[in-house]
Parts: sequence; C-alpha cells; structure tokens
Amino acid sequence: MKIKAYRRPDGLYGIRNHLLVIPTSVCAADTAAKIAALVPGAVSIPNQHGCCQIGSDLALTQKTIVGFGKNPNVGAVLVVGLGCDGIQARNVAAELRETGKPVEFVVIQECGGTLKTIARGAELMAPMARDLSTQERVECDMGEIVMGLECGGSDPTSGIASNPTIGYASNKLIAEGGSSILSETTEVIGAEHLIAARFEDPAQRDKFLAQVKSVEDRAIAMGEDLRSGQPTPGNKEGGLSTIEEKSLGCMYKAGTAPFKGALDYAEIVPPEKRGMYFMDTPGQDIDSITGMVAGGAQLVIFSTGRGTPTGSPITPVIKITGNPDTYAKMPDNLDVNAGRIISDGARLEEIGEEVFGLMVDVCNGRQTKAESLGHHEFGIYKLTGTF
Repeated sequence: MKIKAYRRPDGLYGIRNHLLVIPTSVCAADTAAKIAALVPGAVSIPNQHGCCQIGSDLALTQKTIVGFGKNPNVGAVLVVGLGCDGIQARNVAAELRETGKPVEFVVIQECGGTLKTIARGAELMAPMARDLSTQERVECDMGEIVMGLECGGSDPTSGIASNPTIGYASNKLIAEGGSSILSETTEVIGAEHLIAARFEDPAQRDKFLAQVKSVEDRAIAMGEDLRSGQPTPGNKEGGLSTIEEKSLGCMYKAGTAPFKGALDYAEIVPPEKRGMYFMDTPGQDIDSITGMVAGGAQLVIFSTGRGTPTGSPITPVIKITGNPDTYAKMPDNLDVNAGRIISDGARLEEIGEEVFGLMVDVCNGRQTKAESLGHHEFGIYKLTGTF
C-alpha cells in the first residue's frame, strides 16, 4: 500500500513537515515558545527538565528531545538553550545535524537576553520555514510508518472493543512492513507472561521481563504498591477492578504479531528491523506518547473508554473509544466510535478496516481531531529525581 509523505535526508519519511523549536531546559522553554509564535507553522515543546538533573534522568531528557528532533515528522529544527543548562544547545544541534536536516541553535546568555534571542531565533527560522513550504509529498510504502499504541482512561469497553480494533489495524500495518509500539509497562503487569511468549528473541524476551520487574522493584524500594495507583480512580469508576484485568485488556492493542524487541524509553525503532515492539514507558499517557514519538513514531493511535483530549506537538494522535456513551459526550475529541461493536453489533473487522483507512488518510495529511484543536501535550518520564 502506498501513501504520500516527506522524504528526509536520512531516508526516513514523515507524514507531517514541522519546523520544531526545542528548548534544552525549562529555563529556555518560554523563550522558545515566543520564537515559535513568530514563525507561522512552527511549534515548540514545553520541556520542563534539563536543568539540575543528574545521571540517568539528565541523559534521558537529552535522549528524548534529540529523538523529537530526529522524528521524521520534523523537517527542520531550532534548538534554544539558556547557556548554563545541563543540556547544551550546541551539543543537541550537533546530534540532530547527523540526520541531514537543517538545524540551528541560539543561546540566550550569548545573544544578550530574551529580546535579542527571540529576534535571532526568528531570523534563523524564517528561511527554514520558507524552504519547508516548498517541499512536496512523495510516494512511499505504508511500511515506512512506525505507529505508537496508547490507551488512557480505560474502562471495560477498551478491552472489549477499541483495543482489539487497534490490534487489528496494527496487524495490518505490520503486514505492510511497518512497525507498532506497545507501551506502558505498568499496564502489562499480570499479562506479561502472555506477551513474553510472543518474543522471537530470548534475549529480548528477558529484557522485556526485566523491564516489568524493574517497575515493580522501584515501587517496592520506595515502600509503595503499584496497585494503589493502578487501576486509577477513573478506571475503577468505569468498571475495571484490578491491574491484571486492565493489563489483559491493554495487551489487545498489540494484535497477534510476534515481538521483535523490547525498547528502552525513547529508544528509536530500528528501521532495518520492522515489526512489533514493546517500549518501557510509564502509565502516564502523555509521558508514554512522548517516549514513543522520540522513538520515531510518526503516528499514534489512542484508545480511551472514559475520554481524553490528548495530542502531541509533532505526531498526529487518532483517538478511538469502545464506549458509545463516551463518543456521544466527546465528539470533538474522538475520531472513531468502536463502541458500535457493542451497541450496533458491528464486526470488529469492519471497524478495524475503518480505523486502518483513517490511518492512511492521516498519513496522507488529514488532520486528527487533536490536531485540529491544537493539542500539543508533552511530558518526559523521570527515572529518579532532580537535585
């Protein structure tokens, strides 16, 4: 199956053509947003970290923002730093230039303050914006797509209708040569043995099981029980009773394809080895989506039973619900009503084909409802803390 997308210098294909402004720390985030506001079509990410972080958290923040810049949906990048931040703008820019994309950087302390930085940033971005406006989509295989799989605000209809529908669409994408990423480590607990059995590589299976155990061990080390937060209050009100019940519904998003590997948070999906992957992300929807987008996902499909408006700064998010009442309450936010499987007797395959058709349309440029409403949610997972 063919789609039309933007070919990048590194050979990857983006379904959007964003001009991205990346602040290296929270100290540069407001200035970055002001620069982006001056250039039509530009978008910035509200990075809340990057200052006074140490060790694995500092490395993860840099890995995530670099991953956003490398995502094929981004055509050009401006990096904005304060100057004394833990993550240096010139270092991020150097990593991003490896993609062959146009990349520039500005440093507030070197430019002489906010106003001069804004002016310099806009000056650098204007020609990049003009160049992006001349780029045209070219034909490529649907197999070039990496899709993130997410669920949030789940209820029993998620496991009954919307997640199996996503699994159907994921199977079809993988059959076309593409990749899907199952996420949220806390939401496979209790079903991890079923997922582990689908790993082709024993070493990757062991890595996946270690990721699940690590989540449990970190909670225990802090004297906490994950089951005090999973299922969430909204999950319980919706009718989910245990973390195992939630996990058994969540895993349906992964369809039936074998797993190629287990990825760390924000680890990029290998373009030479397409297929089904698991990524070690938290249960927080926005942080989880951010990790998958940093890992190269050009598209995200999000199942919700209770309803959510969540989007992403650079990647279209398709929202699907298995609850017909939720669809009726939140039509501005939800793209697909898989609840027709429950209310109208629609076949899963029928809704699955509808979802896949929408995926193709979105890849070719159709806006999702989250995009049309300007939802740009962004959050980076913290492994330890800030000191």
